[in-house]
Amino acid sequence: MSRTLEREEPNYFGAGPALLPTSVLQQAAYDLITYEGDNIGIGEISHRSKPAIKVIDDTKANLTKLYNIPDTHEVFFMQGGGTTGFSSIAYNLFANYAHKTGKKGKAAYAVTGSWSKKSAEEAERLGFDVDIVVNTKSEKYGTIPPYSEWKPIDKDTAYLYVCDNETVHGVEFKDIPGPDYLSEGVELVADMSSNILSKQIDVGKYGLIMAGAQKNIGLAGLTIYIIKKSLLEQASDETLRQLNIPIVPIAFHYPTVVKNNSAYNTIPIFTCHILKLVTDKLIEQGGVPAIEKINQEKAKILYEALQAYPDLYSLPVTNPKVRSNMNVVFRLPNEELEAKFIKQAGEKKLAGLKGHRSVGGMRASIYNAVTLDSVKLLVEFVNDFAKANSA
Repeated sequence: MSRTLEREEPNYFGAGPALLPTSVLQQAAYDLITYEGDNIGIGEISHRSKPAIKVIDDTKANLTKLYNIPDTHEVFFMQGGGTTGFSSIAYNLFANYAHKTGKKGKAAYAVTGSWSKKSAEEAERLGFDVDIVVNTKSEKYGTIPPYSEWKPIDKDTAYLYVCDNETVHGVEFKDIPGPDYLSEGVELVADMSSNILSKQIDVGKYGLIMAGAQKNIGLAGLTIYIIKKSLLEQASDETLRQLNIPIVPIAFHYPTVVKNNSAYNTIPIFTCHILKLVTDKLIEQGGVPAIEKINQEKAKILYEALQAYPDLYSLPVTNPKVRSNMNVVFRLPNEELEAKFIKQAGEKKLAGLKGHRSVGGMRASIYNAVTLDSVKLLVEFVNDFAKANSA
């Protein structure tokens, strides 16, 4: 069987690991064999070699350019994904709060879907004081209430944690809490694993942004962190023990990782290289403002198609204002119709549409790499399927 680096452009809507641009994968494939004229590939070089450090530095520079990251913030990378971030965030930010106040403090969590729920549970499991300020489980995670309806944040709170986009339940924050809700000194922490670089944000308003790479801009195995530099100051291990605060494992100790330019331990340089190639391409395409415009159009036409047939397609996110632009979730009247939808979509080479196992239904993840043309093909199928199966 002959092999080639060419492929028919896929129409793939999987939630993660997710689609990457074909041109990125082609370049990465060559670089995996031989990198920059050397006789070894990008995956074989030392993570502390000059070429590897350049990959790290170039990727950081790309992210800084794309998000206009201010000098007050630092970019770094760590092994793992969002789940690693759940614990590392709690460890490090409580250590910073102890440095600032001499107290253990607590953390506020907004539970608006399965991923924020898991993050809150992990922080509590590790022995931290967790305060749930909003929980939409009773609404089946189908909305995000206004901040005026959230529980007020207690004093001695180190940070407020939100999952900016919930991949399973399809809700997305369209704004951030202002000073009328978020008290001065309480850092805003956001998990942006599934919508990083999909829309414009003001990084300066966040204490910490965490994003696993494998959903919107890279491969699994690497996590992006954008942190306010002042949050890298931490109490000593002795002080943390006195305050009964768990001490972070050294591999996930933010100050150590930053001091060593993300290479304290062996991070996956090939994965970082993919991230660099993706961000290179995004810069060439006009940056975040350009891709945000396309993403808004993709979501608009898909939601409009689904809403045109309310007897067949139901949208679990009941509040249209918080429907995700990245993960469009929908249901059909019964499992038989859903299976038929998946089967016939596959025949049209529309793949990755099955919903998460915990909720079932359908999910179209329309990340940056999913083209407008792919979404138009899906819209056409949504319309055709409805006409053939409506009463």
